[in-house]
Amino acid sequence: MHSFGYRANALLTLAVTVLAIMCAVASFSDNFNSPTPSAKIQVVNIQRLHKLSNGNDEVAMVLNISADLQSLFTWNTKQVFAFVAAEYETTKNALNQLSLWDSIIQSKEKAKFTVRISNKYRFTDQGNNLRGKEFNLTLHWHVMPKTGKMFADKIVLPGYRLPEEYR
Repeated sequence: MHSFGYRANALLTLAVTVLAIMCAVASFSDNFNSPTPSAKIQVVNIQRLHKLSNGNDEVAMVLNISADLQSLFTWNTKQVFAFVAAEYETTKNALNQLSLWDSIIQSKEKAKFTVRISNKYRFTDQGNNLRGKEFNLTLHWHVMPKTGKMFADKIVLPGYRLPEEYR
């Protein structure tokens, strides 16, 4: 007969093997999900564009963010991290990205939302490059699964412009 330790080891090995197979199937099944998220971002008001005492430009604005990220949620989704970034070009840098707002969405019911906010984080540039600058607002998201690899994507919403003069 086999000892208690041998039987416990066999049972633990079987349990871990079954768990690993279930995790692999869960990760694989997410490959068949074709999410179709949508978003709309409106710049309601640019409250101020001014030069700081150190010579850098700063912008404060009010945004309306409407998004439907429900299609990102599957039975394997733990949470979704979403953020809005302003993206623009300068002579020094081909791409400048500044996060303006972010949120962690933990359920499918909360993944369809509309918020009206002032930028949560400072919109500043090194130097005086923001006056009259065209920029894109981009909604990024990172899907964090219960098991498997993380997935990230974005929606770029172009066509925004800052005022020509300081306010």
